[in-house]
Amino acid sequence: MTTPPVIYRGRFAPSPSGPLHFGSLVAALGSYLRARSQQGQWFIRMEDIDPPREQEGAADLILHTLDAFGFEWDANVLYQSQRRLQYQTLIDELLSNNQAYFCQCSRKDIKSMGGFYDGRCGQTSTPSTFGAIRIRNPIAITDFDDKIKGTVHIPADFAAEDFIIKRSDGLYAYQLAVVIDDAFQQITEVVRGSDLLTPTGRQISLFHLLGKTPPHWLHLPLACEEKGRKLSKQNHATAINCHQPQHSINQALKFLGQKSVTLEADPRIMLSQAIAQFEYHNIPTQTEILLR
Repeated sequence: MTTPPVIYRGRFAPSPSGPLHFGSLVAALGSYLRARSQQGQWFIRMEDIDPPREQEGAADLILHTLDAFGFEWDANVLYQSQRRLQYQTLIDELLSNNQAYFCQCSRKDIKSMGGFYDGRCGQTSTPSTFGAIRIRNPIAITDFDDKIKGTVHIPADFAAEDFIIKRSDGLYAYQLAVVIDDAFQQITEVVRGSDLLTPTGRQISLFHLLGKTPPHWLHLPLACEEKGRKLSKQNHATAINCHQPQHSINQALKFLGQKSVTLEADPRIMLSQAIAQFEYHNIPTQTEILLR
């Protein structure tokens, strides 16, 4: 019996903490071109599980901007805020199996440990029943393969740390939600910014713990105003202009090492041309690129 081919499944997962900026466009475009150039599927996931950082109306604005730039996604948008039950169910299961535990250590405590949590709350004979929840990290992933960067090395102390999956304020941690949702959506490759290179090791650990196959990885360079300062909503990066997307599309293509496309009134035509000539090998391998 012939095994059916694996369909490429990619995603773009913005947080609604503000409007999309040029760095967001780079991430969206890189993941979109990678998926569509392989006749794959591309999904939108709204990472809206951190209300203190979110901006009212930002989720709708992000979707409007993506549509104005010609992006077309498959299926309905997945909102993480609607998946809290799934996150909590898994956490309850991990706690009951002694694969996770409560931790009361503060940042000051961890600083006194040398900057990395030493697992002390998971070793006590009288475990706490409140505080943050940490995973017992059974597999320290110290390296992984990235599609354009090759082998990525992760500091051993960071890789081995029992990391937080639910914060002490009751909010679910990014590491937990992203793995559960990538597995749920059957994502075959994650294309995103290089600021998430190091946390990838923890996500691979969690995939293995849950008995899931990790996706492949491709980390794009970060657009930076100055060294070590990426464009971000927190840094009040300028929003991209959804009324005139054409020039921004070509700027993002150039940033990704791709050929420019013909300026068209309909940005979907521009994206179609970009898909046809996309070469992921031309994406720069740098972690950061300064904008001039």
